[in-house]
Amino acid sequence: MSEKLKIKISIANRVYPLTIAPNQEEGLRKAAKNIEAMISQFEQSYSVQDKQDVLAMCALQFATQVEQKLLDNKYADEAVSLKLEALNALLDAHLDSERS
Repeated sequence: MSEKLKIKISIANRVYPLTIAPNQEEGLRKAAKNIEAMISQFEQSYSVQDKQDVLAMCALQFATQVEQKLLDNKYADEAVSLKLEALNALLDAHLDSERS
């Protein structure tokens, strides 16, 4: 079993000690950096003073991005499936004509 790594992540002027697998460190640090950047953007754009409001807006933004990607992937998967079905039908028709 891999050794755990103890790190500290700072978000919204609070430090969070975490114990993680070493391969998670880069992703966590990038995520924290993205959250900090979004906090800064919201504070500048909307003059929000309450960190809880800013964090809620960040959570909504990230959740929306995840949901949109899931929807986009679903539609892409459906489009690929339809194209594959059409291609399969063409191949079946061609093979049937070859057999006749």
